[in-house]
Amino acid sequence: MMRILLFLGTNLAVIVVASITLRLLGVEGYLTAQGMNFNALLIFCFVVGMAGSLISLFISKWMAKRSTGTVIIEQPSNATEKWLLDTVAELARDAGIKTPEVGIFPAQQSNAFATGWNKDDALVAVSAGLLNRMRPEEVRAVLAHEIGHVANGDMVTLALVQGVVNTFVMFFARVVAHLVDQFLRARSDGEGGLGFIGYFAVVIVAEIVFGIIASAIVAWFSRFREYRADAAGARLAGSGAMINALARLKAEVEMPDQMPDTLRAMAITKGQTASLMERLFASHPPLDDRIRALKEAAYRQ
Repeated sequence: MMRILLFLGTNLAVIVVASITLRLLGVEGYLTAQGMNFNALLIFCFVVGMAGSLISLFISKWMAKRSTGTVIIEQPSNATEKWLLDTVAELARDAGIKTPEVGIFPAQQSNAFATGWNKDDALVAVSAGLLNRMRPEEVRAVLAHEIGHVANGDMVTLALVQGVVNTFVMFFARVVAHLVDQFLRARSDGEGGLGFIGYFAVVIVAEIVFGIIASAIVAWFSRFREYRADAAGARLAGSGAMINALARLKAEVEMPDQMPDTLRAMAITKGQTASLMERLFASHPPLDDRIRALKEAAYRQ
């Protein structure tokens, strides 16, 4: 539950801070000086809502390296690193993308992630724990899963989805505040209204409510493309290896999750999700569901 609250708080804080800044700069006042201009408001919200998401996308590799302590393999220093580079290059070639950067991050939990602003400038990293505990064919399946994320363009798509929902969170919050203001003015023959503080307070409350709904939508999309990455991993590395890798990850659910919140959506596993609230806002489906989907797909073939 605490992790969910932190995740929601981070996304909402970005929107709220942007709203405060733009309100203080008088931008919103300019848009509403002659009454609510919905077209201009929508464009304004789109620019602001999309900007933060795209900036995060463009610096995602840099942030990932710093936040996880990932060490990029420039020249392999041992047989394991050489095998990693060769395997990622082979999988990338089979998937039709440029070979990503490859790195290792010092986490004891078995995990991996992919990030980058486009499929030909990506990073794939695995944890030291994954290399220590998984068999080579299972590590290959995990790498194939991450290559699947890259080939599917999931990093870009998720950023665009987040930008779009941010747009509508900001837009509808201001529409609600405008309607409340107009309602109060009508009841007081034009002399009432929310005023500056009241309008601002309604916007913030509405952004929090709509932001929670938007976070659930983004999480649903994230879970959907996780199944697609599993399917891509099965195509590239084999269904049996992909299923075995997920089963191995399931056996480690009690280990502490050391993945930063900003990278969990592109990791192969997020950890255990037990309660209904956790499932609603989880970026990954339960591992049992993912394994079942792979088995059903293999049975149909």
